[in-house]
Amino acid sequence: MTDTVLVSGGSGYIAGFLIRQLVAEGWMVHTTIRDLAREAAVRQLLAVDNARLRFFAADLMSDAGWAEAMAGCSHVAHVASPLPTRNVRDANELIVPARDGALRALRAAKAAGVRRFVMTSSVAAVAYGRGRGVHHFTEADWTDPTRPGLAPYVQSKTIAERAARDWVAKEGGAIEYCSINPSVVLGPVWSRDYSASVVVVKKLLDGSMGATPDFGFGLVDVRDVADLHVRCLKAPGMAGERFIASGPFLKLREVADILRAQLGPQAHKVTTRNLPDWFVRVLALFNPMARLAASELGSIRHQDASHAKAVLGWQTRPVEQSIVDTARCLIELGIVKV
Repeated sequence: MTDTVLVSGGSGYIAGFLIRQLVAEGWMVHTTIRDLAREAAVRQLLAVDNARLRFFAADLMSDAGWAEAMAGCSHVAHVASPLPTRNVRDANELIVPARDGALRALRAAKAAGVRRFVMTSSVAAVAYGRGRGVHHFTEADWTDPTRPGLAPYVQSKTIAERAARDWVAKEGGAIEYCSINPSVVLGPVWSRDYSASVVVVKKLLDGSMGATPDFGFGLVDVRDVADLHVRCLKAPGMAGERFIASGPFLKLREVADILRAQLGPQAHKVTTRNLPDWFVRVLALFNPMARLAASELGSIRHQDASHAKAVLGWQTRPVEQSIVDTARCLIELGIVKV
């Protein structure tokens, strides 16, 4: 393999595993981070062949650096996107960088002659805002970002993917664009600078989630998500494709039960109590995770990943393994004291 690929957001959770797999398979990898002062630390965490990895400074909200990062690349995996770690009162704090960052990367990719552009979207763009009940989703489904009560993160992912697809249809030229739509991503954690997506396991383990709301999500392993990106970069005929990346849907209560069953005494702080809906709505005024939960209370969203399995031969590891691997890394790194 002699192709060169740009992976945006190189310090991120999914991007780290993706870069590792790409380098191992022989790709030359360019990656972006916002501040090159972090390059040495990120290289140390990635622990790959440094001769195959170049860093560039680029930000979702600025044109600077994108042309340099794209130069010589035949492929792009646009993974970078804002993920809330605090309460967001203005949805545009997430919508604008997600949408404009995707379009900025697409424009730079076209100018550089990139052939394949794989965008990391989310099942947030597929399966949210339907209300209580059991729902089944495929890649043909879309979240309505104008629906009242949607969390800003859900709006941002939906609007960004729609904008990217519209741009490609009108201005993309020969670029082959496809998207990957992961559910909640769990799996091994490399450092104390962990992804917001694993916070739910951390809060269950350390006891700070004193009760579980009537809320759930599809779960997928970060290693499997990275592998799906590589498959999309390599497979022929990806133009316009969309792939849900999700394992089974679990309620938070079920995640808690798995932790207690698999970890024994290490899970002694994991709650056995349920949180009433009214209390979740109060918490949502102050907490971004609670706000996302409040908008989906009582909703069971089965997200069908059979398309990726049929077209690309993609497989997922057991969800119990992903949950337990997340927990054990958090404990080993001292992020959670048990």
